[in-house]
Amino acid sequence: MEKNVKAFMTLVESRNPGEKEFLQAVFEVAEAVIPFIEDNPKYKEAKILERIAEPERVMMFRVPWVDD
Repeated sequence: MEKNVKAFMTLVESRNPGEKEFLQAVFEVAEAVIPFIEDNPKYKEAKILERIAEPERVMMFRVPWVDD
């Protein structure tokens, strides 16, 4: 299991260098989720953890707020 966490983190670190807080958060989630994913191959095949760490698309918007 630890090998899988290290391999996943190496991939994430290569895509997000210098993002210390982000990498720490991803590590904590990966450490908790990878044992479950290993026991359930359908989630591994769907690359759920990779999608959680780096979604395919992000929607951002701003809502201006004006006080009277």
